[in-house]
Amino acid sequence: MATLSDISLSAAINLLSAFIFLVAFAILRLQPFNDRVYFPKWYLKGLRASPTNSSRGAVTRVVNLDFRSYLRFLNWMPEALKMPEPELIDHAGLDSAVYLRIYLLGLKIFVPIACLAFAVLVPVNVTNHTLDKVANVTASNIDNLSISNIPLESQRFWAHIVMAYAFTFWTLYVLMKEYEKVASMRLAFLASEKRRPDQFTVLVQNVPPDPDESVSELVEHFFLVNHPDHYLTHQEVYNANKLASLVKKKKSLRNWLDFYQLKYFRNQAQRPMIKTGFLGCRGEKVDAIDLYTSKIEKISMEIAEERARVAKDPKAIMPVAFVSFKTRWAAAVCAQTQQSRNPTLWLTEWAPEPRDVYWQNLAIPYVSLTIRRLIIGVAFFFLTFFFMIPIAMVQSLASIEGIEKAAPFLEPIVETDFIKSFIQGFLPGIILKLFLIFLPTILMMMSKFEGFNSLSSLERRSATRFYIFNIVNVFLGSIIAGTAFEQLNTFLKQSTSDIPKTIGVAIPMKATFFITYIMVDGWAGVAGEILMLKPLIFYHLKNFFLVKTEKDREEAMDPGSLGFDTKEPRIQFYFLLGLVYSTVTPVLLPFIIIFFAFAYVVFRHQIINVYNQEYESAASFWPAVHGRVLIALIIAQLLMMGLLSTKGAALATPFLIALPVLTFWFYRFCQGRYEPAFVRYPLQEAMMKDTLERAREPNLNLKGYLQQAYVHPVFKSADEDDDDNVEDDEDGDLAYLSGKIDGDTALVPTKRQSRRSTPAPSRVSAGSSPSMSEERSHATKGGPPEP
Repeated sequence: MATLSDISLSAAINLLSAFIFLVAFAILRLQPFNDRVYFPKWYLKGLRASPTNSSRGAVTRVVNLDFRSYLRFLNWMPEALKMPEPELIDHAGLDSAVYLRIYLLGLKIFVPIACLAFAVLVPVNVTNHTLDKVANVTASNIDNLSISNIPLESQRFWAHIVMAYAFTFWTLYVLMKEYEKVASMRLAFLASEKRRPDQFTVLVQNVPPDPDESVSELVEHFFLVNHPDHYLTHQEVYNANKLASLVKKKKSLRNWLDFYQLKYFRNQAQRPMIKTGFLGCRGEKVDAIDLYTSKIEKISMEIAEERARVAKDPKAIMPVAFVSFKTRWAAAVCAQTQQSRNPTLWLTEWAPEPRDVYWQNLAIPYVSLTIRRLIIGVAFFFLTFFFMIPIAMVQSLASIEGIEKAAPFLEPIVETDFIKSFIQGFLPGIILKLFLIFLPTILMMMSKFEGFNSLSSLERRSATRFYIFNIVNVFLGSIIAGTAFEQLNTFLKQSTSDIPKTIGVAIPMKATFFITYIMVDGWAGVAGEILMLKPLIFYHLKNFFLVKTEKDREEAMDPGSLGFDTKEPRIQFYFLLGLVYSTVTPVLLPFIIIFFAFAYVVFRHQIINVYNQEYESAASFWPAVHGRVLIALIIAQLLMMGLLSTKGAALATPFLIALPVLTFWFYRFCQGRYEPAFVRYPLQEAMMKDTLERAREPNLNLKGYLQQAYVHPVFKSADEDDDDNVEDDEDGDLAYLSGKIDGDTALVPTKRQSRRSTPAPSRVSAGSSPSMSEERSHATKGGPPEP
């Protein structure tokens, strides 16, 4: 059981670690040769020039010799706060700006709660001496500040009940105001946003097979019949997963070739050699440049063959299409309505923006998605509950008693005051942190297997699972397992009727463990985030071994995105801890407030200068954020009810029943009032934006703008970095595929009788529907339609 001195040592270690990280960051970010690591976003936008290319001296182009700048090593904090929110939205997007508001939401909720808790609950708790009189429970001086210090059947529990109501009402009020604010920000962003392909496009899935028509012909026919005045074009979806893997493999080979070419360029006295055996450790020695050149030529031929196969194989065409319309209004109508009398066919939804599409999963048959999600649901259940076993074992070993039992010879060492404080105040938190390192990767693999078709939906699903895992394993697992291990000896020696009372006293004591976890993960972890040690090392390695062109350098310094799937569940876990322990152990709240404030400044800096968001969903994740905070609030209310029932306050407990009911009603109210703004696009807004666009750009060639928007990336770019003779063939296949994919193909005469009901091209849609005579001429020539 961690004491106040143990917590103080842990705080000192984590504060020192955070300070070291910040000082290292301040020094490293000032060096010109690190400029692309700590300010890559400005380089990618073309708004920053490298100081290493300036006319300064050779030394100053690499090392910053202005010692006055080192004295202002914390200047980045006020600089990060200077950019106003509207400018931040223009610079980084609405997703990033709203993500930062989650930290502000935590401050808005917990700062007033902490002030009220310390003014009311801490004096109520600390003025009792219950734990001093209980001989069969291990307690620390921090527990004297918790509800555990209140005697059984005490009237003082009314203070906790009243505070539970106050905290609930304040949390709901702040959540409602924030939901309203974010919803208005989203609508304003959509109204002012520049033209994007996804505003005019819907994703159509589960296109039914037809023996007489191809998928492309069937899609065009269906939408010309059912949306005759609004349909513009469509793009088929190809199963190009094998082609994408070949392109990825070729890129890897190209990196190795660049490495050996640069190595030879630096030392031309000897050509680099490599062994052809396992991992280059054995086998015949050959010229490395010749080897990788031949491998690239071979895989380039495979890519050309696979590209041609995909272009000509009807089985490579999936029953999926991106269908574009002439107006946003028409796209909104199609995306938000049922297209067929059979609700499982012609399924439509808003298309993700092109850079948000996860192309691999579009090749998954729609009928298999339900089975895949059932399999992953079962797998996640077993992962969650079986993961609790190693966590409980490790947590039991990460204690004085566990170490002494596993290694008795270490007893004289671990009983030393400093070592004992280190083990009890720091070790459990860092052990749990290390245990969770690989979890996000596992959860993302699960989400990909489920078949979600956009990066944003993949991240939201992974975040949901990560949050559930944190609740079951990190929160409930640590409380239940930890309490059970600590009090096991006591449970065995006392009567059965006394066990619930002991649990009621012991559960709040786990707050000390969570305090150490917050300091490790929330203080030192966030400070480590801004240091960016991994990107720093990777950039310099790539820059030295692989970079030959400016494009290579841009790829080397690309910092990636914010990582919503890992960072948002961590924030939600702190909401859970704060709401649960606000009435139980209020001393935990200042640690959470420090996390929210520090993390807000750090991630604001990172969003402004570092992260390059992969997609823009216009804050569509906010309903999930809102719902998880409410789940945490309900968990806190239920645990409070259970805790009071074990404290002899059975008469007072029924007064808390209204809280979860009220919270659930509030959730349903917000779901009906604000959530539609995040899942539907108002037709009024769509029509307004269309009208303004027609007035401003009456001659806009929308079809040309949308034609290539949703072509698979492996077709869209013909390997610009290739300099081999396969490139011409690839361009030929690309042109062929563009004609097939862009939806601008002519309507082939069909054998289906329903063609008789297809209207002739109207005055509005004539430009988007080629005549049949054009298609017949293409068929006569035996070639693909011209793009």
